[in-house]
Amino acid sequence: MAQAKKRLTPGKIICRILIVFFTTLILLVIALYLLMLVIAKGPSPYAKERFVCTMKETSALKFIPGLYFSEEEIAEYLGTFRDNTTDEVTDAELVKIAPKTSGTPAADGSGNVQKETELVDVSGSTFRGKLLKIKDPSRVYVGISGQYGAEYEGKRVMDMVAEYGALAAINAGGFEDLNGVGNGGTPLGMVVSQGELRWGGMGTTYDIIGFDNNNILHVGTMTGQQAMDIGIRDAVCFGPVLIVNGKPVNEEKDLGGGFNPRSAIGQTADGTVLLLVIDGRQANSLGATYDDIIDIMLKNGAVNAANLDGGSSSHMIYENEMITVCSSLYGPRRMPTCWLVAPES
Repeated sequence: MAQAKKRLTPGKIICRILIVFFTTLILLVIALYLLMLVIAKGPSPYAKERFVCTMKETSALKFIPGLYFSEEEIAEYLGTFRDNTTDEVTDAELVKIAPKTSGTPAADGSGNVQKETELVDVSGSTFRGKLLKIKDPSRVYVGISGQYGAEYEGKRVMDMVAEYGALAAINAGGFEDLNGVGNGGTPLGMVVSQGELRWGGMGTTYDIIGFDNNNILHVGTMTGQQAMDIGIRDAVCFGPVLIVNGKPVNEEKDLGGGFNPRSAIGQTADGTVLLLVIDGRQANSLGATYDDIIDIMLKNGAVNAANLDGGSSSHMIYENEMITVCSSLYGPRRMPTCWLVAPES
């Protein structure tokens, strides 16, 4: 007589599922470690440099290069791309903003009608993203999450868009983010929103990215007092500066950086604002380097441009929809600031 088959109890089924799950997870971790080992110990100096820069630019994975390289090797691969790359001060005279006109939109030199807001796709060998062009720079300003400090938390960009009634937005300045779990409540550096100092001090020196009362974008190092003296109306802090007074900061040497999600802001000679977000850490978009961002900005006519907070913070909202891919596993993060675009008048 054939022996009756043993019935699987719910407990045994769950146990088997867990065994399969953890076995698969362990195999994936081993495979990833071996892949990184091949990159780290392979013959390509370029691959090693990109690997180190990519990992060190993250909040939660900074430790990984230390598994494969000494501190001296890491420092050599990082180079000076994180340092302030220019002491040059923005020359506001290089930007000539056309006066606002009513009626039919103006045409450029080729007879093409200039759109007030234009969204375009950008791409390269390792990335894809979105570039938003805003003809009137007075429409671009800093949105804030509310009060700042350790006892507060930031807001998601989509929530700030809804609160301000904005057409579009991207993430802006940095914030305290220990081990990648910051709540966005404490900005890094100075924050000015719609003419009001929201965070920072007058005597402290900052890497400022902001518009003055004449709607000119300033990028570079200055004290809080100097920023106020030149009439900065909206500003955040991050970096590095990418282009200043029409000159890319990588003219003599590449800035480098890893393949990561990026956000940046720039302005052309006619005042048009460029808001850029690059997808990263995706199968179809690894991310971009600083040099990639400079190339995009130059091709679109930027005379001044700077890098904004990137990584899992990078994303763009347009017409109440997130149109880029946020690399965070938990969705868009809370943050203290964003660059907002007011609706067309």
